[in-house]
Amino acid sequence: MKQWDIWTCDFADAGPHPAVIISHPDRVARAPLVNVLIGSSQRASRPARENEIALNGADGLDWETLVKCDLMYLVEKERLYRRRGTVSITRRRAVVQRINACFGFTLV
Repeated sequence: MKQWDIWTCDFADAGPHPAVIISHPDRVARAPLVNVLIGSSQRASRPARENEIALNGADGLDWETLVKCDLMYLVEKERLYRRRGTVSITRRRAVVQRINACFGFTLV
């Protein structure tokens, strides 16, 4: 299990969805809780909104999946099961840029 891996997570309020691990590698290696982004469980039927990024087969998913970048979930690693893939290098940059935009992070 490592940063940028995509696993299935059974979210308490939403049920099973793809989850992208975004925690620092040290946290992933040592801590029982990690930060993840939730992906849609259904095939994307619309373009990504300003707070989303689209991942697909290049990332190991079965179809185009919209991932929300404006909300991070803290989940127990033991709730992550069935590894689906890894976010591609190109899309990692896009995810980080989208997170920064969604949270209003800027370097001054």
